[in-house]
Amino acid sequence: MLKNHQIQEILDYHQNGKLEIRATKPILTQEDLSIAYSPGVAVACNAIEKDPSLASQLTTKGSMIAVITNGTAVLGLGNIGVLAAKPVMEGKAVLFKRFANINAIDVAVDAQDIDQFIDSVACIANNFAGINLEDIKSPDCFIIEQKLKEKLNIPVFHDDQHGTAITILAALFNACEIQGKDIYNIQIVLNGPGAAGIACIELLKGYGIKNIIACDQNGVICNKRSLGMNDWKKKHAIEHDPKLKTLSDALKGADVFIGLSVKNVLNKEMLESMNKNPIVFGLANPDPEVLPSFAKSIRKDIIVATGRSDFNNQLNNVMCFPYIFRGAIDIKATAINTDMKIAAAKAIASIAKEPLLYEISQAYSKQNLSFGPEYILPTPFDPRLLTNVPHAVAKAGIESNVNGDKDFKLDSYKSVLSSSFSNITNLLNILGNSIRDKNIRIILAEGEEPKMIQAALKIKSLNYGIPILIGKKDKIAANLKIINGNNSDNSITIDDLEIVNSAISEHNEKYIDYLYSKLQRKGGLKRTCIREVKTDRNVFASCMIACGDADTMITGLTREYSDVLKILSDTVEKEKVLFGLSVLYNSKKVIFIADTSVNHNPNGEQLAEISKIAANRVKKLGYTPRVAFISFSTFGSVPIESHAKDALKILDNDPNIDFEYEGELSVDVALDKETLQSTYPFSRLTDSANILIMPDLNSANISVELVKNLSNTQLIGPILTGFKKPCQIVSMHSDVAEIFRMAILAASEAL
Repeated sequence: MLKNHQIQEILDYHQNGKLEIRATKPILTQEDLSIAYSPGVAVACNAIEKDPSLASQLTTKGSMIAVITNGTAVLGLGNIGVLAAKPVMEGKAVLFKRFANINAIDVAVDAQDIDQFIDSVACIANNFAGINLEDIKSPDCFIIEQKLKEKLNIPVFHDDQHGTAITILAALFNACEIQGKDIYNIQIVLNGPGAAGIACIELLKGYGIKNIIACDQNGVICNKRSLGMNDWKKKHAIEHDPKLKTLSDALKGADVFIGLSVKNVLNKEMLESMNKNPIVFGLANPDPEVLPSFAKSIRKDIIVATGRSDFNNQLNNVMCFPYIFRGAIDIKATAINTDMKIAAAKAIASIAKEPLLYEISQAYSKQNLSFGPEYILPTPFDPRLLTNVPHAVAKAGIESNVNGDKDFKLDSYKSVLSSSFSNITNLLNILGNSIRDKNIRIILAEGEEPKMIQAALKIKSLNYGIPILIGKKDKIAANLKIINGNNSDNSITIDDLEIVNSAISEHNEKYIDYLYSKLQRKGGLKRTCIREVKTDRNVFASCMIACGDADTMITGLTREYSDVLKILSDTVEKEKVLFGLSVLYNSKKVIFIADTSVNHNPNGEQLAEISKIAANRVKKLGYTPRVAFISFSTFGSVPIESHAKDALKILDNDPNIDFEYEGELSVDVALDKETLQSTYPFSRLTDSANILIMPDLNSANISVELVKNLSNTQLIGPILTGFKKPCQIVSMHSDVAEIFRMAILAASEAL
């Protein structure tokens, strides 16, 4: 059950929806307006009238997916109508953008009559490159999808059916290999032949698997049964066998169980009756047909998968549907056929056999993931899904002749995919997994602030660490009551949170002595240390982390950045250089910029050290570092005094440098691979730079703020780098999400 503060957080997240429309072309002048609209737009209209295929080039038609529902089977909520379904459809559109950089828009068709719905969708379909049907009840979804496929020449894909089926087939490929089973000769029992179940049976049969028994709440589906039957169940009914009436009967000697039904269907006797090395996919949500722990206690030779992220072997169709559509619309496919679905399944399965990427291995180190019984599919955040799956789908589409683009360049497609999308959001999820259940002690120094309390609740509810709030218990309790609401029976209470009052802490003497030892030769008086430890939350928190009583610290909501930085600098041990590393990212690119918060005019030695530490940090985050020292000129085209030249000499003479670096470069050259390679073929950078080392704090900070405010670009940071204990300072205007992100980054550094 969701807690009250979580319900409010969810409602806040959905406030004003999750999508917006942005212009991709400027309309700054009268001339721009005349081109974008009347009279210039008539040129594009006339061109499309003469050649309708140009609509895919001259409008969003070639790159836009419609996510369409009639609200008749929304999640587990049932027939709740199109308005109540809209948050789900918006969410699906966001997933398309998030995982495959596909523009999508939700369309709610308020028509529960099948023919009316089909006609409505058919009338608007010509605006889109593909149709993703969503949350339509069975058996209506079968009829709707089939008739729309017959009417339209664009892909029509009901994800509830086919996304699930593809993911199951991918998991089955690997599970059968691990268990030593011939996939073509296995005996499968599927429980729950609804929309997903029927699609799964048809895809498995399309691949060549014949021995499938389907069961529902009335037992085995056979050709002599009439109760609860429909045309789709009849199509997959087996010959009547008096010995096969129930699910229990069907499972005797079965190799595979696929559950798309309800929780706790499988019992001890059923599991024991299955064949040697059984495979069980319990995909009912939120509670599977059998819990993995129970199944493994009965059968040591079993492979178990569920739809849940808190167990190994999650079968999640998010690793399928965005990439299926990415490959399909890129080749201008007229359909998504069985060959493309099977190709997607094979591509997904193959990733699990590849060596685990460094950033994923770090995040999931506790689970020790490697191809085997506990890792049959890649994680949903594996960036190789974006390159491998669309490529496989496109190849299958071309080979089966459903591609509208006959000149599509398949050889370079993977490179295009990898260069067209930023996976920084994958990174945040991966880092979150890396700290889950590690009990990292995270100080939230300004613990009485409502935003800090909300961040603490989120950290605690996700098991991302142990939040420690610095402040007075009564003030925190009062704010917590407001956050939870008056009816807080199901909420985290004040007693669930760790609170430390600096005025009365039992560790004060230790912290006072520590602070005095640091400041006594800098003019600090002991009485001043006593006062500051007891009354200044940031001083107390910095002593707490310096003395090893916590692992990381977040602060900054109530104090100027420079004030908090001085406190930390006086208290916490530092590396050679301290600096801020900001991350700017959008759907296509991620750039790291330094120094954005500490050094006003760094010298050559500092710049060199910043570049080394930044490169190492970026490498740990899963990126290949390419450093550019930035200037207003390129390679000294304008002779000026520059500390960057000194930094380059230092790096040139360091035999331990293991990253690419170059300078001085103007920003446009540093970020443009083609210009670098064509105009400056001697450059040491093999691709565009992703780490920009700025000449001074002014240029760094101004650049970051301008980009953040004037473009569709997100900012993380500045990430304070250089303390021996990870401490992060957020801005005074940060929201809960920003505080939470910085907590993830800081906690991951504490591992």
